[in-house]
Amino acid sequence: MRISIQHLTKIFPSRNRGGKAVHAVEDMNIEIPSGGLVGLLGPSGCGKSTTLFMLSGLESPSSGKILFDDQDVTTLAAEKRGVGLVFQNYALYPHMTVQQNIRFPLDNMRIKKEEGNARALDAARLVQIEDLMARKPSELSGGQQQRVAIARALVKMPNVLLLDEPLSNLDARLRLQTREEIKRIQRTTGITTVFVTHDQEEAMSICDTMVVMKLGIVQQVGAPQDIYDDPNNLFVANFLGTPPINIFKGKIAGGKVYIGEEAIGEAPWETPYDDQDVFVGIRPEGFIYDANGAFTLNVDHIEVMGRDKSVVASHECSTKPIVRSIIDSDIVLPASNQLKFNVKPNKLFLFSAATEERVKYPANVFKGKIEGGKIYIGEEAVADTQLEDREVYIGICPDGFVYDENGALTLQVNSIEEGEGSKTLAAAHTNSEKPGVKCIIGGAAELPAELGALKFNIKPNKLSLYDAETRERLSNGRE
Repeated sequence: MRISIQHLTKIFPSRNRGGKAVHAVEDMNIEIPSGGLVGLLGPSGCGKSTTLFMLSGLESPSSGKILFDDQDVTTLAAEKRGVGLVFQNYALYPHMTVQQNIRFPLDNMRIKKEEGNARALDAARLVQIEDLMARKPSELSGGQQQRVAIARALVKMPNVLLLDEPLSNLDARLRLQTREEIKRIQRTTGITTVFVTHDQEEAMSICDTMVVMKLGIVQQVGAPQDIYDDPNNLFVANFLGTPPINIFKGKIAGGKVYIGEEAIGEAPWETPYDDQDVFVGIRPEGFIYDANGAFTLNVDHIEVMGRDKSVVASHECSTKPIVRSIIDSDIVLPASNQLKFNVKPNKLFLFSAATEERVKYPANVFKGKIEGGKIYIGEEAVADTQLEDREVYIGICPDGFVYDENGALTLQVNSIEEGEGSKTLAAAHTNSEKPGVKCIIGGAAELPAELGALKFNIKPNKLSLYDAETRERLSNGRE
């Protein structure tokens, strides 16, 4: 069952006269593929449970639509949606046996007792509690009670399974075991599942896709590892990761990233941006110990955690009292109050100090050369320069392409996605450093009906050059 959420909004009126209404969910747009396991992730009050209740029919949206496949279920009664709902508190009937609890939805549907018992046993086998059918809820552990609740939701053979923080009442070991069971059950049944949680580790381990929310607004949608590796903003970066990301106050100046007085970045596509104040995010695993490194931390103590070693430190520019650096436990560190590190480029993120939005590196990096005053990607001259001949890396921001049938650069375009006022093109090029090339062009651009080889020009202010050997940025690369 495919779920389409279109401009979904839920506003709760104020309980006090003259008070402000609460926008629990604001203009949500999500496509959930059939058979997918999607997690709604965020802190308390972000709107994830409200979204789940609107999907189930227990809450009515203020505006927007919910479609199951192509059927509009926005105003359809809950019992007609074919949805199984599992609550945080299990909601089992204490006077009924496990069998009776599981069979209860079928009794309401007036299914014959014999068939109901058979279906209840099948559901119990699926969650591996078939030997507990005669027990009462009071005779079960928390994990067993949760399995009964899941079996009761599955016995109806729903098209959609909705789980509202089903693991929050379990201890750490049971939580780990039960989330593995939920994933196994979902894979076995193939039921489209929406899983609500505030635990980012839980969401990352169990979900195919995560929807990160804050104050009713979707912040980012994607595969768990993709969001961790490429957060859209400071909130998402802070919310994902254990230990959490380290955030420092910093700046971009003269093509380098600074934390305090130390220039910490040397990667070629790290700073192709104008001077500005930024928040610098560094994942704990992004530090490389180096006695001559670029970045200094004030060490408090060192914790050995199996194969990893955690350097617990501080820095005057950190936004948090503790900085954590995770390095291999085999690395021998000197007994010093200060240690030097370099930073892995793919574990460093920049966020605008003004907006907290990600200052992203150019999505497109090509191998090229400068020859005779021209910049080449492959055999195509894409721009002019005054720099001397050399091998270079060429960074082009996604919005740096202009479609032109007589343009300088040829890309193999595979797909076009229409957006509000823009078109996003997924393309490829043999000289690209990454598998794909991403282009964002104006929505008014008239593209050929057939995809394939298309020509583009490059905006000079969206192109950056880096020496192929030293990977240093070339100062006049935007000419």
